[in-house]
Amino acid sequence: METKPAPGRDRASGPPLDPLAPLVSRIAEGDEQALRDLYDALAPRVLGLSRQILRDIPAAEEAVVDVFAQVWRQATRYEVVKGTVATWVCTLARTRAIDVRRQRARHTSRETAIDGIDVEFGADPGSSPFTLAAAGDRAERVQLALSLLPQDQRRAVEAAFFGGLSHTEIAAAFGQPLGTVKTRIRSGLVALRTALATVEDEVA
Repeated sequence: METKPAPGRDRASGPPLDPLAPLVSRIAEGDEQALRDLYDALAPRVLGLSRQILRDIPAAEEAVVDVFAQVWRQATRYEVVKGTVATWVCTLARTRAIDVRRQRARHTSRETAIDGIDVEFGADPGSSPFTLAAAGDRAERVQLALSLLPQDQRRAVEAAFFGGLSHTEIAAAFGQPLGTVKTRIRSGLVALRTALATVEDEVA
C-alpha cells in the first residue's frame, strides 16, 4: 500500500514546505506581483516588530518600506536551508529598525550639542553677533568678519541673527535639512568669533 506524504511536506526531504519561498524565487526573477503578495503576507508582522523597536509609528512604517525594498534587491541571497522566508524578512526588519534607532540617537545627540552651543553663545550679550552689529562703531567690523565666512555659513548666520528666523524657518527658506542648517550656524558662529578676533587685532 502506497504511503502518501503528509500535506505540506516535501517527498524527498520531509520538512514542511515554506509557502512563501516560491514568492521569493519569483521576486528574484523580477516579479513585482510576487513582491506585493509577500508584502501582504508579512507587512503586518514586520510593522509590529519595527514599532516594538522604534516606538514610533511613522518611523516604523518607513522601516517597513525599506525592508521590502531590500527584499526586492536581495531576493537572490535568500537560502531556504537557513530558515523560513518569514524569519529572513523579520531578521532584515529587526536589523533595519535597530539601525534607524541608532541613527536617531546619534542625530539627537548632535542636535542637543548644537543647541547647547547656541544657548551658550546667546547667553553672553557681549559675544552675540547681533549685539556687536547693533553697536555702530563695531558694525563694520562684524560685516567684515562675516564676509570672511564661507557663503553657506554666512547666509545661515545672517538669517538667524540678523533676519530673526528660527532654525526651522531657515531650513524651510533654504530648502535644506534642519540638521544641516544647525550645523552651519554652529560652525559659522565659531568661525565668526575667530574672524572677529582677527579683524579687531588688525584694526587695533
